[in-house]
Amino acid sequence: MKIRDILAKGQPTLSFEVFPPKEESNFASVEKAALEIAKLNPSFMSVTYGAGGGTSQYTVQIASDIQSTCQVPALSHLTCVSSTREKVHSVLREIQAHGIENVLALRGDIPKDGKVEKDYQYASQLIREIRETCPELCIGAACYPEGHVESVNKTVDIGHLKEKVEAGCDFVTTQMFFDNNILYNYLYRIREKGITVPVVAGIMPVTNVKQIKRITSMSGTYLPERFKAIVDRFGDNPAAMKQAGVIYATEQIIDLIANGVNHIHVYSMNKPEIAAGIQSSLSEILK
Repeated sequence: MKIRDILAKGQPTLSFEVFPPKEESNFASVEKAALEIAKLNPSFMSVTYGAGGGTSQYTVQIASDIQSTCQVPALSHLTCVSSTREKVHSVLREIQAHGIENVLALRGDIPKDGKVEKDYQYASQLIREIRETCPELCIGAACYPEGHVESVNKTVDIGHLKEKVEAGCDFVTTQMFFDNNILYNYLYRIREKGITVPVVAGIMPVTNVKQIKRITSMSGTYLPERFKAIVDRFGDNPAAMKQAGVIYATEQIIDLIANGVNHIHVYSMNKPEIAAGIQSSLSEILK
């Protein structure tokens, strides 16, 4: 089923992201975790795509297994900046051969060595090409409520989002954020610019201190004082930090849905217990 049709129903949705293994030896354990999350019957699940397409074969395989084993619609990520046009179209053919109808089209991170291919520079180019060559696919894109770290400012970044929408994406999913007011302000600004596609809010339950350091170093995400206090109090107690992280994320989601943001995408970090804890807390809210 196409995600744009799921979102169009107007009911609250809860979806989860998983990531494939970097090495084949870890495939079985990652696939097991992904299928355990899929058994929770989320609205859909997304599977990430490694830098340079290094895990592309696992991405498509896990997405296919989620659909065939658990009948949960899968969203297969596809990045382009480190891939040739030939590689991108090879993956698209594989995606379609496995019956996957949804693609999240991304530029992808620039590798540490700076080595990129010349066929694509921006996600909008990839989106336009998918729309022209595979018109039957449902295309998602990423958006950044706090602005992309490489953008000059937030206005320029919203301009890039508009380019993605005009290129043909059907919906957008946000980067993680920890202050809902940031998203509410962002939604107001993009609607003012005529961007009307559905926005899926990306939420990450932070369950350990290492995650926080990685998040702030990579994306510069704003951490509210309330969140910092939780980390300061429970960061040295793994069990307490996990519980507090799930509760904080759940409270974020409740506030979002109460304020009309109906579509939630949880970055599960391949942890079925995290996904299950959040879903259980929202069982009546999602009805």
